[in-house]
Amino acid sequence: MDIQSILDIDREVFFWFNGSDSLFLDHFMSVLTSGLTWLPLYLSLFYLVVKNNETMQQILLIVGSASLCILLADGMADWIAKPLVARFRPSNDPAIKYLVHIVADRRGSPYGFFSAHAANTMSIAFFFCLLVKSKVLNISLILWSLVNCYTRLYLGMHYPLDILTGIVWGVIVGTVVYYLFYLKIYNKISPKLNYISTQYTSTGYALSDIDVVVNVLLLTLLFCTIYSLSL
Repeated sequence: MDIQSILDIDREVFFWFNGSDSLFLDHFMSVLTSGLTWLPLYLSLFYLVVKNNETMQQILLIVGSASLCILLADGMADWIAKPLVARFRPSNDPAIKYLVHIVADRRGSPYGFFSAHAANTMSIAFFFCLLVKSKVLNISLILWSLVNCYTRLYLGMHYPLDILTGIVWGVIVGTVVYYLFYLKIYNKISPKLNYISTQYTSTGYALSDIDVVVNVLLLTLLFCTIYSLSL
């Protein structure tokens, strides 16, 4: 199978996910894909970090690690891959752009390989999964990233291969930053502790504080649903 055959299949699969006849879903996906929508989630993650780390060094290390995840994920997608590969977004692809379902005439920048949304959200999700080590948080953050990925398909901003590549790169970035940056520095500035408690994860994060993050995520989704219905 040559590259063109793969791209043709990618295009066909894209149309399975792109758009609908629902104005509610159009509004809902537009709201979900906005970075501002998830500001409460980011603040809740910051709350989780501050509440469960004892020193400013530890807090700054985590904030710096999360920022490094975004820098590597977004930098590779927007600064290197997109201009180098120069694959049009579906919404801008001359061959199909007028067949693609778009919302509010938003077509985005010209190129879409690979998805920065997918890479950014998955890198943050994986980093916090490794950091906190909570099954509930793991599932919540990975689903959050996948929801963001789906919105990009629905809105015609990316092909499935753009999304899959972004997800893979996000996993790599989150894992590498955790093991090769965060963990190495953390072991130098903090004692090696293993928490054994029904109230904390093995890395010392309180389950009650993790619940705050999960609840903020759920409330954000509820707000997006109500807001989209009102439009």
